[in-house]
Amino acid sequence: MPAFLERSPPSRWHALNPLTKLIFATVTALVGLIVGGLIGPLILVTVAVLLPASVAGVLSRLVRTSVLVSLPIAISTLLINVFFFPGGQDVLLRLGPVVATREGVSFALEILARILTISGAITLFYLTTRPSELVLDLESRGVSPRVAFVAHASVQTVPAMLERASNIVAAQRARGLDTEGSLVRRIRGLLPVVAPVVLGSIVEVEERTLALEARGFTRPGRRALLWFPADSARQRAARWLLVSAVPAAALAAAYGLLAWLP
Repeated sequence: MPAFLERSPPSRWHALNPLTKLIFATVTALVGLIVGGLIGPLILVTVAVLLPASVAGVLSRLVRTSVLVSLPIAISTLLINVFFFPGGQDVLLRLGPVVATREGVSFALEILARILTISGAITLFYLTTRPSELVLDLESRGVSPRVAFVAHASVQTVPAMLERASNIVAAQRARGLDTEGSLVRRIRGLLPVVAPVVLGSIVEVEERTLALEARGFTRPGRRALLWFPADSARQRAARWLLVSAVPAAALAAAYGLLAWLP
């Protein structure tokens, strides 16, 4: 067996089946949207994101990545809801025609908690799951190889483009391109970096397509997999419980059973 299949996973969370972790992340994000208020999403982040990340040993990376990913939309959400919340009466700050209200701050914090829940759940899945294992697990369950390949390519697109951009920036610097300094210089050096990244991505897609066709990727029938991630009856039962948590949370919110959460 290959060495990467024989070595033990870094933690018990890493050893879980990829589908289990995928459903866990999806349910966490959906329940975070359903649960109202501020305390509910914060409890969900603590129990379903920070605690598993601590068990997996990726807590610091998860916090850093989640903050960086959610920062742009979080800033825009805070500004729009704090200063332009409709119907706010309790004024906290007035800057000419722009008014910050207590109701806007409260609503903005609730939205921010949901954003952190979603980004944290997705980041936890990304940091503890290898895309190749997810693809093999999906194929072992009868999913079309094309669908599995699309899932793998979607996960790998951003890291691949970042790595390619880093290599291109290093090569352009070796050729004397100034990518540091003032804002004008950085904008001027953006085009020599963006164009090779885009063209390189297009060329890579073409080369990968030809390679897959040469290996019979589009042939009909299921492939015979030599290895796929292990699964267990406990994880299958846990997945059904997680899936049932979404309609349960929706019904609880519809009947006001979660109104006690501030």
